[in-house]
Amino acid sequence: MLLWVFFLVVLTLSSGSHCSPPSLSLRMRRYTDAIFTNSYRKVLGQLSARKLLQDIMSRQQGEKNQEQEARVRLGRQVESLWADQKKMALESILVALLQKHRNSQG
Repeated sequence: MLLWVFFLVVLTLSSGSHCSPPSLSLRMRRYTDAIFTNSYRKVLGQLSARKLLQDIMSRQQGEKNQEQEARVRLGRQVESLWADQKKMALESILVALLQKHRNSQG
C-alpha cells in the first residue's frame, strides 16, 4: 500500500509542469531582464541626482545674482548720495565765494 502511494505521488509530481526546472531560455530571459532593470534603475537614479544637483546650483546662482544686484543697487545709491553731497558742497562754496566777492566790491 505504501509503495502505491509513493508511486502515485511520484507520477503526480512528475506530470506537473510546476516541478520541472525552468528551461535555459526562460532563465536567460529573466537574467537579462534583471540586468536591464538594474541598469535602468541606476540610470534613473543618476538622472535624478543630476537634476537635483542642477536645481541646487541654479538656486545658489540665483541667490548670488540677487546678492550681486543688491550690491550694485547699494553702490549706485551710495554713489548718488556722494554726488549729491559733492554738489551741495560745491554749491555752498560757490555761494560763499559769491557773497565774499559781493562784500569785497560793495
